[in-house]
This record gives sequence, C-alpha cells and structure tokens, in this order.
Amino acid sequence: MATRDPAENGGFDEGMTPPELLVSSLGSCAGFYAAQYLKKKLLATEGTVVRVFAEKVKNPARLDNFKIEVEVPAAVDEEHRKGVEDEVHHCIIHDTLQNPPTITLDIKAATACAK
Repeated sequence: MATRDPAENGGFDEGMTPPELLVSSLGSCAGFYAAQYLKKKLLATEGTVVRVFAEKVKNPARLDNFKIEVEVPAAVDEEHRKGVEDEVHHCIIHDTLQNPPTITLDIKAATACAK
C-alpha cells in the first residue's frame, strides 16, 4: 500500500499513481504541441484544454484505447484543426506509445559506500 493509492485500496490518495502519470504525460505533451501550433499561427492559446482518457485492460494488465481531446479557445477552421491534430501527432509520448519501445530490466544489489 502506498499513500498515493486510492482510499478504497487502503491508501490516502496523495499524489498520482503510475498510470495517472503516464496519461498526464501524454496530455501535457499533446497540450505543448497544440499550443506550439496555435502560437505559430498567431491564434489564441489561453484556455486550451486537453483531456486524455484510457481504459485499463487485462491480459496483460495495461492501459489501452487512449483518447486525446483538445479543446481550443476559439473556433478554428478545418485547416487549423488539422494543423493542431498533425502537431499533436508529433508529440514524443504519443510516438512512443504508437511504437512500443524496447524495455530492459536489470536488477542489481546495492553497493556499499566506501568509507
């Protein structure tokens, strides 16, 4: 049990869980790229809202079916909507999730500090 665990799991719901950090990382990356596009086109960025949803699935347990919603502060035409979409697709977190990385694990014993 960790303090970040929800109360129903015996925790204190203090801080984000690892899955929440992953989803928020995708959202902050998407928001960064959306804002970059809007700034480049001299469009308003204040009030931009990004929401990310994901489902917890099994076999193996993981997050899947991610959905990113970007709400821009003003009506944009189709060209700029497509521009925001293209920029968000350049997000490094988005690209990482679209192209699963190689992950290695190395378990090492702690070394004693020299005195």
